[in-house]
Amino acid sequence: MIVKLLVEGGNMKPGPAVAQQLGPMGINLGKVISDINAATAEFKGVTVPVHLDVNSKTKNFTIKVLSPPTSQLLKKELGIETASGARKKLIVGNLAFEQVVGVAKTKHGSMLSNSFLGTLKSVIGTCLTLGVLIDSKEIKDVLEDVKNGVYKKQIDGKISDVPIEKKKELDAYFKKISEGQKAAMKKEEEEKKAEEEKKAEAVVAKPAEAVKEVKKETKK
Repeated sequence: MIVKLLVEGGNMKPGPAVAQQLGPMGINLGKVISDINAATAEFKGVTVPVHLDVNSKTKNFTIKVLSPPTSQLLKKELGIETASGARKKLIVGNLAFEQVVGVAKTKHGSMLSNSFLGTLKSVIGTCLTLGVLIDSKEIKDVLEDVKNGVYKKQIDGKISDVPIEKKKELDAYFKKISEGQKAAMKKEEEEKKAEEEKKAEAVVAKPAEAVKEVKKETKK
């Protein structure tokens, strides 16, 4: 029997859904949770698909950890929980190209891509969906650089370690972008509030104008 689970890496907790499936078979739920947490420890903070193959006769089980969704791995790299709901307006992070290579290395075995480059391009595409910059550049520019061989060394060597100075530069650039976004959003909220107040004032003014018209008509 295969039990399909979605768990937080290294932090699975007892729940009624799992207990209802495993309880009747006499499976040690505590051991299942402990073993799954050990098997998914490297994906701490990431939602991970897990297949639990249970033998109801012997009470034995095996655990197969599947690769987490690309978006989850990228969020882990960025240290965020949610992505951009409006990627053209809101940038949520600035990844080093090496970090993207690292995610591609994790995903390659579970994807249909025939080549590592194909997997890498798929991961880069997910960065676009999430609202993420790579090396402080827009995704279309990164793909053009990949095409022109700018990242040949990193791709061929599957280099995923980010130089400390580069990471500092990327973080500083994102901080500047983030501050600009916050200022723009604050201005937008203020303009929206002013517009709503203007509309409210207009609504209040209409009854007063109507009363004046009635008085005029009465005098006639």
